Amino acid sequence: MGEIFFTSKDAAKITGCTLRQLQYWREKGVIVPMVSATGTGRSVYYSRSELVELAVMVNLLSVGLTFESASGVLQQLREIEPNFAEEKSQRRLMLVFDTSEGMLRLKDFERESAIAFLDQGFPVIPVWVDEIYQKLDAQLLN
Repeated sequence: MGEIFFTSKDAAKITGCTLRQLQYWREKGVIVPMVSATGTGRSVYYSRSELVELAVMVNLLSVGLTFESASGVLQQLREIEPNFAEEKSQRRLMLVFDTSEGMLRLKDFERESAIAFLDQGFPVIPVWVDEIYQKLDAQLLN
């Protein structure tokens, strides 16, 4: 059974992105879907794993991260869990400020550690991949 692909319009509707966001992210190389030349134009198709990545970006932007920060976090996620977008990850992570590098870093979510960061005045942003999957699955069923 072959993989199912989604048009840009479908991807936008499912993830809550705008078509312009999808185009911009594609141009910046953050999430690059399959592009096929057809006749006088070209068609863009997103795989299910790319929908997951889009949903992660939407989630990160919704909590106030800049595009640059969100795309950097997506890259970190790809590095620490290479198959997160292909397999239903149950991982719960948190973004915390790494003082040694001066940037946000993904770490496994641990309640005590999150509280310690908050007590020190550092932000903690949950990145619960399992919930992102649930929301995406709900949209796919609609």
